[in-house]
Amino acid sequence: MRIFENWFSTFRPSIADYDYYIEFKKVHKNVDGIKVELNILNSLVGSKNVEVDFDNLIRKYPEVLKCIPLLLAVRADEIYAIDRDGAFKYNFKKPNLSVEQYKIFMRKTGLFDLIENHIINNLVDYATGVETGLDSNGRKNRGGHLMENLVESFIQKAGFVKNITYFKEMYIHEITDKWSIDLSAISNQGKMEKRFDFVIKTDNMIYGIETNFYGSKGSKLNETSRSYKTLALETDTIDGFTFVWFTDGKGWASARHNLEETFDVMEHIYNIKDLENNIINEVIK
Repeated sequence: MRIFENWFSTFRPSIADYDYYIEFKKVHKNVDGIKVELNILNSLVGSKNVEVDFDNLIRKYPEVLKCIPLLLAVRADEIYAIDRDGAFKYNFKKPNLSVEQYKIFMRKTGLFDLIENHIINNLVDYATGVETGLDSNGRKNRGGHLMENLVESFIQKAGFVKNITYFKEMYIHEITDKWSIDLSAISNQGKMEKRFDFVIKTDNMIYGIETNFYGSKGSKLNETSRSYKTLALETDTIDGFTFVWFTDGKGWASARHNLEETFDVMEHIYNIKDLENNIINEVIK
């Protein structure tokens, strides 16, 4: 019989891999897409009369405008700005205002000062830094898939083959249609469309698998624990179907009592340490 305290003590603080922090291929690809325009704009760095030079540059190379939003760490073609002089919507992909108005934008946002006073020396390097900062915002999305990817690697290591013996992101109706199994007990008689992260099919059983990792606390943890406890109890009434939950993360410390309640009633709840100890081969047969 497993002891919750022992099991919980093996939870990890993080599962970040080397690609989690910054996706540099994406950073360089985005900068390369506007490198020509940035290099043209580089001619203004250190200009003694940056507004006049900008005016001449934009009239000759209006396409340079498309790289302006990135200099403000904005990933959009349009930027809204308002002050006592009025409200303006600047389009940097398809210029919709006068060159004079774009000069006002550059002045009021501080970009002229940035360029004119040698605060930066190279706009390509500066843009690379900005892109790197923007990409850090993508860590949440990348982090959301880390546990899925980790669990999938163990599923494959156990010998299951994608789209043959295991499947990703399957809805209840897809499972029902594919294997003619009645899952109405977990779909509220067909009114709720649940999706499992993975489904494994063996000769004897269908396994619906959920995965998540919580590195920090949050209100979602209690609800997750309660809902999976209910799901486990509901699936216990279905012949030929087993619910398996892989979870981990020190964020559970703030909701450990709810997790323990689920642990006490759910047979197949495991963590990364269990995966490393070959639990998939032991349980899924």
